[in-house]
Amino acid sequence: MPAKDDPVVIKKYANRRLYNTGTSTYVTLEDLAEMVKKGEDFTVQDAKSGEDITHPVLTQIIFELENKDGQNMLPIPFLRQLIAFYGDQMQMVVPSFLEQSMTAFAKEQERFREQMKDAIGKSPMEMMKITTPIKAIEEQTRRNVELFQNAMRMFTPFPPQASQSATDEEEASEKPDDLQDLKEQIAAMQRKLDQMGRG
Repeated sequence: MPAKDDPVVIKKYANRRLYNTGTSTYVTLEDLAEMVKKGEDFTVQDAKSGEDITHPVLTQIIFELENKDGQNMLPIPFLRQLIAFYGDQMQMVVPSFLEQSMTAFAKEQERFREQMKDAIGKSPMEMMKITTPIKAIEEQTRRNVELFQNAMRMFTPFPPQASQSATDEEEASEKPDDLQDLKEQIAAMQRKLDQMGRG
């Protein structure tokens, strides 16, 4: 018997049937989607090899949901951008970015729901408050973009070329002073070493 907090094991057989070892019943992809919505943790294993196939099964659930009428949640531009990242040097950053974005959105979703519920059935003037949760979503999106840009900077640590000439001029004007300071520090250290040697 698995421990209470352990994820339920779902076994997938060669005939594509899914078996929930927690309830000892066969389940469908729709049942697994409901488990996800309820916050029930599970892993999917190949019944023969024991290999963890949770990722492809969850991806299959999304595919099934996206193909239902009126269920589309992933916009075409997003799908195109996601596909473009496969094999790109930024591929390693994308999963973390998406995970953090969805986690932040999930934390805010209850507040959004309450604000949307409060806005229904109010006067036109009060209905204008409905923009508040939308603005909050936009703000979250802006923060997510900043997060992604910061992640990108890890891979581009050098300043933009456009400002390089100005930086060079600043460095050139500072170099004589910096060089003089360095010489003085070396001379001071040398004097101390000489005094220590004499002592």
